[in-house]
Amino acid sequence: MAKPEVLSSAKNPFLKDVRRAALRGTLTADGYCIAETFHLLEEALRSDLEVKVVLAAESVRSAVENHVRGLRRTRVTVVPDDIFEDLSATESAQGVMALVKPPSWTLDHLFRGASLVAVLDGLQDPGNAGAIIRTSEAFGVTGLMFLKGTVSPWNPKTVRASAGSIFRVPLVFGLDPSLARASLRQRSIDVYAAVAHSGKAPHEANLTRRCALVIGSEGRGVSEALRDSAEPLQVRTCGVESLNASVAAAVILYEAHRQRIRA
Repeated sequence: MAKPEVLSSAKNPFLKDVRRAALRGTLTADGYCIAETFHLLEEALRSDLEVKVVLAAESVRSAVENHVRGLRRTRVTVVPDDIFEDLSATESAQGVMALVKPPSWTLDHLFRGASLVAVLDGLQDPGNAGAIIRTSEAFGVTGLMFLKGTVSPWNPKTVRASAGSIFRVPLVFGLDPSLARASLRQRSIDVYAAVAHSGKAPHEANLTRRCALVIGSEGRGVSEALRDSAEPLQVRTCGVESLNASVAAAVILYEAHRQRIRA
């Protein structure tokens, strides 16, 4: 590890780029995602991803240096605590922020073996998106599609909510819905859409086949472009009208996992 550099001005171009990416929920200008917390730093390293820079608040400098000691390609940049708080996208920052090179995936990576693909169609909340990524890894999803109009998977809040799963589950983002639909049809994938009403219960569907689950936006649900070519699945509830998008996705993906381990 090279000797840490110290930046004391919030007007530094590098820090301005990081702040801009955090505020906009995007990658940095040179294509790195922002991963806050010590846990995400450890997950990125465990996933063998390139960690270009680790930003550390002065108060946790020693802890950060211990985490990356021996990593030749990673540099540590130390900033005053007040500047770090201005950079951070979290209310309770731990004082560490890693710039991680995201994995490079293509559509083909999503359709491995008995494909189980999660399609995010207009989902806006980064917490919901991140939770679905985490659930996807837990229940054997082979890949995720983030369609146009969906929150960026590399939004720092999405990355944090994924708890590191985003570094390992293949995903593509910015897909046009028509391209996504054609890609699923070309590969003979059964398509299901999570709906609030008038759908088949998940256990009534054969989810052992190659299939995709479309999760729509929190407000309007699955878009018409995909709903028309999908079979609706409904998580039946009592006492409440519908479930949070990430919770409904978790229930259905768990059922797919349950069927597959019993097949």
